[in-house]
Amino acid sequence: MNRTLVPRTLVALAFVPLALLIGCSPTSQPVTSSSTTPETAVTATSPIPSPSGSPPVSSSADPPMTLKPPTSTEEIKVQHPAAVPPIVTGARFAEHGGFDRVVIDLKGDFPEYTVKWVSELVQDGSGDPIDAKGGAYLHLSMTPAVAHSEAGEPSWPGGPIFQADLGNVQHVVKTGDFEGVVGVGIVLDRKAAFRVLEQKAPNRLVIDVAH
Repeated sequence: MNRTLVPRTLVALAFVPLALLIGCSPTSQPVTSSSTTPETAVTATSPIPSPSGSPPVSSSADPPMTLKPPTSTEEIKVQHPAAVPPIVTGARFAEHGGFDRVVIDLKGDFPEYTVKWVSELVQDGSGDPIDAKGGAYLHLSMTPAVAHSEAGEPSWPGGPIFQADLGNVQHVVKTGDFEGVVGVGIVLDRKAAFRVLEQKAPNRLVIDVAH
């Protein structure tokens, strides 16, 4: 009785469709980004050192080379349903091509925040003027948010005035940590366009100001 031998390669190929039916194909998860402008979708980051005079930080975000300077001077207000107030742990700043960048570190979810022009910087709560003079002032207000631990120790050490001396940003100022509101002032040499970006892992608010 004659037997026909089937090559082993043909036997292996016969099982390929069955493997596909079992579910060997890869799956992917969409990447989502909370944003105030389309530029927030940019995710490329790299570490940069903490500037002189600012507290040590764990990480930072260097803007992609293709990111252009901001073009709008309009007030920005964004709402987030933060059930637990995030903790502000620090700030850092650096100069880039055509704009300066200020990064506010957060431990927790993004809070509601407003960035707007003010005539001067004052201490939250007391209303006392802050001795950091410039040609223009941006103020970031975050709520609910805190800049201290449960024991009352500052989570953002140093300051309240941090000298920057960048292309336009001259100082970054802690204006307060009062009744669930944390304020940050940006002292500028001159009024210019700005934008606010939200970046994650870790969470941080980024304010870019044009030169």
